[in-house]
Amino acid sequence: MSDGSEKYWYNLTTGEVEKGFESPAIDRAGPFDTPEEAANALETLRERSRAWSEDEAREDDWGSSTRAGDHGE
Repeated sequence: MSDGSEKYWYNLTTGEVEKGFESPAIDRAGPFDTPEEAANALETLRERSRAWSEDEAREDDWGSSTRAGDHGE
């Protein structure tokens, strides 16, 4: 298993793609397999966040389709 030192990272502070652990962990998003994937990190993070939000909303709505006053009787 790789420790990430040979992977690519997106630096959230500078907006630069880095290989390995050039910056503190707090400033990095990744790891990514290619520099191109790392360069698109913000879009990837937005897509994942949107998907997680949609999943959470579905889970929150689970079972809410029962009618008011219907207690399963």
